[in-house]
Amino acid sequence: MSANLQDPRFTDETIAREALEAVVWPNGPACPHCGNADADKIAKLETKSVRPGLHYCNECAKQFTATVGTVFERSKIPLTKWWLAMHLIGSSKKGMSSHQLHRMLGISYKSTWFMMHRIREAMRIGGLAPMGGAGGVVEADETFIGRKEGSIKRRGHGHKNAVLSLVDRESGQVRSFHVDSVSAAELVPIVKANVAKETAMMTDKWSGYYSLGKHFASHQSVSHKADEYVRGEVHTNTVEGYYSIFKRGMKGVYQHCSEKHLHRYVAEFDFRYNNRIALGIGDKERVTKIAAGITGKRLIYRRTGEGVPV
Repeated sequence: MSANLQDPRFTDETIAREALEAVVWPNGPACPHCGNADADKIAKLETKSVRPGLHYCNECAKQFTATVGTVFERSKIPLTKWWLAMHLIGSSKKGMSSHQLHRMLGISYKSTWFMMHRIREAMRIGGLAPMGGAGGVVEADETFIGRKEGSIKRRGHGHKNAVLSLVDRESGQVRSFHVDSVSAAELVPIVKANVAKETAMMTDKWSGYYSLGKHFASHQSVSHKADEYVRGEVHTNTVEGYYSIFKRGMKGVYQHCSEKHLHRYVAEFDFRYNNRIALGIGDKERVTKIAAGITGKRLIYRRTGEGVPV
């Protein structure tokens, strides 16, 4: 067992629960039902007849634990396995298949599959500030993965799912989106909503980016068709480097990704890239960051056929 896998959060249920409470309640217990955070109005129930970590809110008269109101709510899987799963998914550069994780955790494949979608939901981050800014450079590019549901295979990329990615060169952060198409009408509004107008944009010659110069400080591009990949500071090598990891994972590990779940897989790869060793973030800090993203999110297992998370 590696040094990382000796973390007590992976083996001791009490430590795992206390670690989760520290992440979910950094300022002390807060009731997820009514929002009460007054320590004098929250009691910890510690009798032998109640489960560990149970609290009682005197404000709304309801009980709760640190998992209520999170993607862990109502899960019967031990917290030690949740912490280990978050570590394994967070530290696997190209991802980890449900079959592999289910063998390592010793739980059913169906539970593992749903568990992984919950963790991906925890990795998904919204409400971010615009990328770039004055003097900043953001690269934009698109790629295609899998097949659109109900589409007929044909030449080109029309039958495949499209993903748009933006990479901020200065911060090293990426932001990706599953898009319906790579037309200007689809791409430009997303870029405008996520990049500061003072930014210098770098793209390839794809027609969907032609109008970016009207909305940003500048827009320069390279022509891959003419075998031009770098012209001074003008290139899209950073975002293409991200895609090399993304594609190896999606094709080699997650071979059959449904279109309805693609946004969560994209969030998974974005999260690992934005919290990588090169940016000074190690495995222990990364798993804690995943745990911090579990609050305010729920996935419900709906039984339709094999069941899908919604």
